[in-house]
Amino acid sequence: MPLRQRTVKITVILVFFLLTLSSYAQEIGLEVQVLDVITKDDGGQELSFPTVVYYYTETDELLVVDAPKSKIIFYTSDLFPFFSLGPGRKVLVPKGLAFDERGYMYVAQGIGALNPDKPKISVFNGAGIWMKDIPLDRIDGQKLIPASIAINTKNHRIYVVGQTRKGCAVLDMEGRLIRFLKPKDRFDPEEPEQEVSLSDVYVDAQGRIYLLSEEMGRVYVYSSDEKMLFKAGQKGGTPGKLSRPRGVAADPNEKIIYIVDYMRHVVQLLDYETGRYIGEVGGRGWGPGWFNYPVDITIDSRGNIYVSDLFNHRVQVMKVSLSFNLPTKNKH
Repeated sequence: MPLRQRTVKITVILVFFLLTLSSYAQEIGLEVQVLDVITKDDGGQELSFPTVVYYYTETDELLVVDAPKSKIIFYTSDLFPFFSLGPGRKVLVPKGLAFDERGYMYVAQGIGALNPDKPKISVFNGAGIWMKDIPLDRIDGQKLIPASIAINTKNHRIYVVGQTRKGCAVLDMEGRLIRFLKPKDRFDPEEPEQEVSLSDVYVDAQGRIYLLSEEMGRVYVYSSDEKMLFKAGQKGGTPGKLSRPRGVAADPNEKIIYIVDYMRHVVQLLDYETGRYIGEVGGRGWGPGWFNYPVDITIDSRGNIYVSDLFNHRVQVMKVSLSFNLPTKNKH
């Protein structure tokens, strides 16, 4: 098929898709724009399995973890890949990223072929030079294999959730344990509450802390001083519910909490103040705006979201806008 004919065909399919997506989104009061799709690393190679996304607003850079390559890729604000860190620079099994006030990067490193038995947080300076490791093999006498990390610059604390421990470890900036945040919950109101397993932790620009439980299909929201505000979400496999939520982010300006659901292939939106369900975007597919097992999400300073679209081997950049006013709390 001639190039021009192929281009016209692809354009027609895309226009049809965007019209369909727009029609669906309007029904739930959302406007969705796919701004870009990231598929290449700094060496021009295809992304294999992007597992973590992090937007560092101080430098306006996007960071993407390509897990099979043990690689952290840095992108400029216009999404040009310009730098990466890998095993030669002590990036071994990256599971999560966070930055402190100095611009130092904290990499939560799990267990794998390159790091068989020493879970840790590796600290890198602003030039990407390794500075030190914070060991996680004896946190309160037990090994903590990290799944996610966040730093709260409001209270100067590190938050780590792990695959082998209930709750979220709260550390000081030197890695000393302060306490565990351990939300309790239950499926059956007749049963006693139990400590829940957590899959992700996120701290927003206001210092609020979000603990996500894939097990319970819920997010537990805390104030910056670690007081529980509310919990939101419901376990299930139908619209409005969370089957296997893997990543959470929140935008205080847009008043939205975003959660990616690995099994339902959607990004769910919740009200920032109440946790009420707003709607969701996506579904399983391969074109722009569709997902194939998404695993993480982050937000830039302009309110754009970045979604790790794992088995589509890409990161999607999207703008999701509300086209209706959210209900306010009942004051009576």
